[in-house]
Amino acid sequence: MAQLYFEYGAMGSGKSIEILKVAHNYESQDKEVLLLTPLVDDRDGIGVIASRIGLKRPATVVDENENLYEMIQDRQNAKLAAVLVDEAQFLTANQVDQLAYVVDDLGLPVMAFGLKQDAFNHLFEGSRRLLEIADKLEEMKTICSFCGKKATTQLRIANGQPQYSGNQVQIGGDESYLPTCRKHWYHPVLEMIPKN
Repeated sequence: MAQLYFEYGAMGSGKSIEILKVAHNYESQDKEVLLLTPLVDDRDGIGVIASRIGLKRPATVVDENENLYEMIQDRQNAKLAAVLVDEAQFLTANQVDQLAYVVDDLGLPVMAFGLKQDAFNHLFEGSRRLLEIADKLEEMKTICSFCGKKATTQLRIANGQPQYSGNQVQIGGDESYLPTCRKHWYHPVLEMIPKN
């Protein structure tokens, strides 16, 4: 039975490598997957899902006005086995609902991967809706950059200093964000923050 999955974790928890692994597993069984990535995520180029360990592959780009249900319905065929969404936090609430319709009406499993909250510990719109309606939630774990405990969020850094305000969306990688536990999000060890 098809379900809507949301796998979330702090930056550096392996979300992109997991989506690439899942795609590979389907394809090794001669099944097709539809890989989606939001237009806003251009860190490794538009339409690319890339992991920090260097694996990458192209994906279909979606913007905030795209009707995901209609797009997936148009691409559905007998071999399409699953829809995989990277950086799902950037979806709109309506797009998450459309993914639920894909599961319920088209019978396709949808696996969405993304951050739960932003660098200021506020939920992203897409993540909020996924937390509300997903059939299965799974937290992907990584460790705090300062103490080695479980990281629950990410700290935005600039010029070696923590950033606690600014735009919700600022695309970046290890040069801009550190996975942290709650304690070290509030009280980072400044001398341990890399200087850009």
